[in-house]
This record gives sequence, C-alpha cells and structure tokens, in this order.
Amino acid sequence: MLLELRIENMALIDSLQLDFAGRGSGLTVFTGETGAGKSIILQAIHLLAGGRGASSCIRGDCDRAVVEAFFVVGEDQPEVLGLLREHGIEYNGGCIVRRIFTRNGRSRFYVNDRLVTSRLAGALTENLVNIASQHDHQQLLVARRHLDFLDSFGELWEQRLEFSRIYGQWQNLSARLHELRQQEQDKEQRRDFLSYQLREIREAEITPGEDTELVHERDRLKSSATLADLAGRSHELIYTKVLEHLPQIRKNMEQVAALDGSAGELAERIGSACFEVEDLELALREYRDAIPRDSSRLEDINERLGVLKQLQRKYGQSLEEVAAFADRAEQELASLDSVERELASVAGEIEKLSAAALAKAAELSRTRRRAAKKLSTAMRQELASLSFPQAVFEVIVTDSPGKGMEALHPTGRELVEFFFSANPGEPAQPLVKVASGGELSRLMLAMKCLLARRDQVDTVIFDEVDAGIGGKAAEAVARKIGELSGHHQVICITHLPQIAARAAEHFMVAKNVHDGRTLTAITSLGAEERVMELARMLGGDSLTRQTLAYARELLELNSNREV
Repeated sequence: MLLELRIENMALIDSLQLDFAGRGSGLTVFTGETGAGKSIILQAIHLLAGGRGASSCIRGDCDRAVVEAFFVVGEDQPEVLGLLREHGIEYNGGCIVRRIFTRNGRSRFYVNDRLVTSRLAGALTENLVNIASQHDHQQLLVARRHLDFLDSFGELWEQRLEFSRIYGQWQNLSARLHELRQQEQDKEQRRDFLSYQLREIREAEITPGEDTELVHERDRLKSSATLADLAGRSHELIYTKVLEHLPQIRKNMEQVAALDGSAGELAERIGSACFEVEDLELALREYRDAIPRDSSRLEDINERLGVLKQLQRKYGQSLEEVAAFADRAEQELASLDSVERELASVAGEIEKLSAAALAKAAELSRTRRRAAKKLSTAMRQELASLSFPQAVFEVIVTDSPGKGMEALHPTGRELVEFFFSANPGEPAQPLVKVASGGELSRLMLAMKCLLARRDQVDTVIFDEVDAGIGGKAAEAVARKIGELSGHHQVICITHLPQIAARAAEHFMVAKNVHDGRTLTAITSLGAEERVMELARMLGGDSLTRQTLAYARELLELNSNREV
C-alpha cells in the first residue's frame, strides 16, 4: 500500500509530498483543470517502475529530479518479499523506492537506501502498484493480448511459463536436429574435402619457421661465390701476414712484463688478443670451407618454398596458421564420425520433450477453458454493474491449426479472443470490431476490477479511465470504483464528479504563477472546498445555486453510503 509519495524538481513540481498514511483501503481522487498536471502521480510511478526519464522532465533551473515512494509490504505479498530477500535488501514492513535522474540522462535507483538496478526497482514497483491509464483500454483492441488477460484472471502464468520453458527447449533441440541432418547429408562430401586438405598439409611435413630458414639459405647460395672470395682473401691475409708473427709478439711482451711490472696487464691483454686472432683464423677457415656451392640445392630450395607458399595461400598466412588449420580439419573429421551418435541422442531427447510439451499443453488447455467460462460469467456480472445489464461477453478459445507439435506455439495451443455485444438481440462479435471508446473504458474497468481481486497488489491507480463516459454510465463507473476501494487502496485521476464525490480524500491539482514561474500545486480539499470543486466539475466556471446544491447533494449522498 502506498503511504507516501515525494516528488522534487520534476516538470512543474518544485517540491511535493503526498501523505496517504492512516487511510488504508479507500478512494483518493485528484481533480483539476485539463493540463494542470493531474497525471504527475502516474508519471512518478512510471519513472519508479523504470520508465524512460527524459531530461525534459527536470525543472529548467535544476540539475536533477527525485521521485520517491514509501510502500507498506505485508506478508500477503510473497513476490515482493521474495525479491527483497533474494537481493539481500533489509526491510521492516516497508519498502522505499527512490529514483534520481540527471540532465545527462543518467539515473540511479535505490530500494531502502540501497543502490539497485532499474530492473529490480521496476519489478518491485509493478508488484506494489497496478496502473490503469486512459489508454490501457487500447490493449483490448489487440487480440493477442486477450490470452494474457485470461491467464492473469485464471492465475495460470506459472503453468504457462513452465510450458514455455519446455517448448523453448524443444525449439532449440529441433534447430540442432535440423543442423545435424544437414551435416549428415553433406558429411561424405565434407569428409572427402577435409581428408584431401589434411593429407596435403601432412604430406608436406612442414615445420614452423621453415620458410624463413629456407629464404636465408637461398640468399647465401645466391651470394656463395662472393662470400667464398671475400672470406678466402681475408683468411689468407690473416694466415700469411699476421699468424706467423703472433708467437714472437707474445714472447716479447712476456719479457717486457718481466722487466717492468707495470706493463703486466698490457702484456696479458696482448697475449689474449693473439690467442683470439688464432681462434678467428680457425673460425674463418671453417666458414670459408662451409660456404655452400651446390647449385642444385638452390633448385630444391625454390621448389620447397613454392610448396610452402601454395599451402599458405590456401590455409593461412603463416606456416603456424597452416598447421593450426590442419589441426582443426582433423578435429572436424573426428566430429563427423560422431554426427550419427548425436543425431540419435538429439532425436531421442526431442521425442521426450515433445511428449512433455504436449502433456503440459493439454493440461494448460483444460485449465484455460475452465478459466474462460469463469471469466465470461464474471465479466458479464461486472458489466451488468456498469450499466450493461444485457451485455454479452464471451471468451472464445480455439485450437491452433495443425496436429501434434505443429499446433503449439510458445504460449500453448490456444488462440483466445474476446467477443462482445452491448445490445440485446445482437450476436456477440470480435470485441476489436464492435466496441466503442466508452464501452472499451468500461470493459477495461471491469477487467481491472476482476484482476485486482486476484493479484497481490494493494494499490490501484486509475488515470482518467472515465474518458468518453457520461450520464448513467458515469454513476455506474463511480459505483464500481467505489466498490473496488472497499478492499484496495484506489487512487483515481478523474473528471467525473460522480467519482470524486465518493472519495475519502480529495486533492485538487492547479497551476499557479509565483515570482514569474509556473508551478503545479496539489491541495487537500476540506468540505466546502470539495463542494466548490464538484460544482466546477459539474458546471464549469458558471457556478449557480443549482450546481452548488447538486454538489452538496452528491457529497451528502456518498457520505451516507456504505462503501
């Protein structure tokens, strides 16, 4: 139940706090001129439920806006309590939902002062408040929504979701079966192709980095004559001009070191250098002798590089990628052998899921048809109390065409459509074809009243559901809303004085200009103020003694009525 609503810096609201505490179930109405901002309550709840909050909602001189609602949560609301417990949110009989949104489009949601996701805040709000706006009756014109109404009335959503889960598994496995069958058809052709590719790569016996080594060897072969000439002449100079003098140089420096101790380090360095030159002569000779001179080897290298390049063009830019391609081909070949086994396994699982889905669909169908009869009867009774004494309302349930699984869809087997006739003697026809705007409003009100008795939501908000209704029908609608307020907290935004007169609490919404700025103010009306507001609703700006008298009569009549 909604106890308090606070709005700050939103639209024409500077700061607003509405207190509903102490009223329990009962009817609270908001009235006022068109455009005064009566739907601010609906907009605030919509924002708390995760609705889109544009920066244009924020007052012009402010950077952020705040919407906050305080609800009492009872033990008879297990879904709300379950969500709070699931997310570790502490509560002590209450739930405070707050949303802060800024001009940059960012929003933050809090539940009991804990930061939460918009999804959680929306789920909580939707389980705490049921909103019926003046445009909701358009849902009745969408035939595919009729099944949702029926399942809500029959409390069949849990059963429906269980069926949908099984049906979804069946769909996924059916898609996999189709894929496997396609693979089975193409298996032999694919096997031959993969075997050819794998054989071509494996027979080449490639090694990572082989192409780089071959390119290096090819370049040496091309320059072998020049390399041999340069290395040979260099070796000859070292051998003939340097090497024969090195022993004498070492001997001389040993004598120098013996005569002059300070030259010891120099003598040691020169000795080491002499030994290094001797090693270099040997290494240079080995290099000269190892230079390749076989021209036939160059042909072999070019041929091998051609093979490797061809593999790289087909299977990857590098030899590493070619090897990886071969590994994947080998794995796919192995998987082709398992296609038959998987086909049998998936087919068996599909058979089980089909049987389970058909059984669930049959069970759901039986309960839906029972619920359809009850909804038809209940709606006729509700409509009779809304000045449709002889209205015909039928919930027509038909099976989808096809047999077996072909007849099923994600919501079951049935197609559901509402048929309606407001006039005696006229056969019921599809509601989407025959209902007028005023009739749709009353039909939706009747449906909301039925659903409100079944859900766990304590608070129902009606936003101008009386659109297009007048005369005797207006009194019937007022009576119906008053009846609902006997066991629910009902907040109603209305233009009908018949509804406003039944309220336990009456707020007037008006726009005022203060210091050059327009502000929306919401005021709780006293007894005489209610008379003036009802008179305005009855006669507009032309207040007469008759309208004032009628306004008083309406209030007195409803004050004596047991709601």
